[in-house]
Amino acid sequence: MENIILNIETATKNCSVSLSKNGMFLDIIEYVGEGYSHAEKLHVFIDKILKNNHIATTDLSAIAVSKGPGSYTGLRIGVSAAKGLAYSLQIPLISVSTLVSMAQQIQQPDVVIIPLIDARRMEVYSLVYLNNQIIRQVQADILDEHSYKTYLDNHKVVFIGDGVAKTKEIIKHKNAIFSDIKYPSAKEMIKLSYQKWIENNFEDVAYFEPFYLKDFITTAKRKKYF
Repeated sequence: MENIILNIETATKNCSVSLSKNGMFLDIIEYVGEGYSHAEKLHVFIDKILKNNHIATTDLSAIAVSKGPGSYTGLRIGVSAAKGLAYSLQIPLISVSTLVSMAQQIQQPDVVIIPLIDARRMEVYSLVYLNNQIIRQVQADILDEHSYKTYLDNHKVVFIGDGVAKTKEIIKHKNAIFSDIKYPSAKEMIKLSYQKWIENNFEDVAYFEPFYLKDFITTAKRKKYF
């Protein structure tokens, strides 16, 4: 039986969708823009990738979505689309950690990989990855010269993501390597989503929510007094 999964990645500025068959890459469409244009592009990309590969929505086995952390708006758009498709097609919904997916872009044994998603001011969202295993779970870190020192003192450490720009201004350790890769991609979701499919590790479509990590903060408008 063929397994076809549509993977959706919208946690950062990269609006990205990919298709896989039995865990193998089929196709990808993605676009990185300075503004978040996911609301306009995502459904267009989904329709296009299915049409280009002569796949109907009814051929899909599951929908996978990058669950965060990341942009509140981007995550909301991606998860809403994924839940809508999974519900309407009555197929499983699979969630994939955005940071684990990012880490998949670096394939080096015995090297610590730290994916970084830029947050407010000197903050990043990160996890620590070694030999395809999470060795420190996702958390929000305030950067300083001592950040990740335990790992840097014992390993070569590759930092990846859009949080690298401010990280390399602060961390000057000899074991630090800074990747030019800025964003997660739906291509790296394929291996992870297929593994979850094999394990029947699915989300409840009705109750699933993105992993924002921190509450969304809005600035209240000031009242005007006349």
